[in-house]
Amino acid sequence: MKLVAFERAKHGTGASRRLRITGRTPGIVYGGAAAPQLIEVDHNALWHALKKEAFHSSILDMDIAGTEQKVLLRDVQVHPFKQLVLHIDFQRVDATTKLHMKVPLHFVGDDQSVAIKSEGCIANHVFSEIDVLCLPADLPEFITVDLSGLRKGSSLHLQDIPMPKGVKAITHGSDKNPVVVSVVVVAAAEAPAEAAPAAAADTAAKPAGKAGAKPAAKPAAKK
Repeated sequence: MKLVAFERAKHGTGASRRLRITGRTPGIVYGGAAAPQLIEVDHNALWHALKKEAFHSSILDMDIAGTEQKVLLRDVQVHPFKQLVLHIDFQRVDATTKLHMKVPLHFVGDDQSVAIKSEGCIANHVFSEIDVLCLPADLPEFITVDLSGLRKGSSLHLQDIPMPKGVKAITHGSDKNPVVVSVVVVAAAEAPAEAAPAAAADTAAKPAGKAGAKPAAKPAAKK
């Protein structure tokens, strides 16, 4: 994706407030051998770009005064209740330095899973994104997770998901192979199966009556 930015001369709280009034968002570009650079971005263009998944997880081509450089979105500050981006940070990308990034997961094939189609289950997505380590050229926009092989009682772990070439999944904590997708049985699907044996037992316990038989008449009271 491409983003146009402009050099920003003034900084500070007052200058940033005045900049937002004009429809611009203050920001900064840092990293690499060059010094940090103050920038400003058109707010409307930035607001719409932030709604796109690729803007958060892929390398961006930023044009500043006719000079293009590769950057990554690193931080964005949004007003707590207004549709207003207060500040945005970008990091320069070095082609020879590996990146530590969060990449979204795209789940496919659930409509072909036996667990979901015929076993009364749903796929519970434990993670919606994972941390990866890779070179900028290998950074994927997203990682596809195939759910077609899920069965009742099964789960999909991180090591079960094929990583794109040059991409390594990073885990945190003691669990090196966390569950990414678990198969959960829907409660409504279990209820009929459990109720069937109970209903059969009740039917067997009741004495079978003759079809069409009428209840015996009560004897007449003596006068």
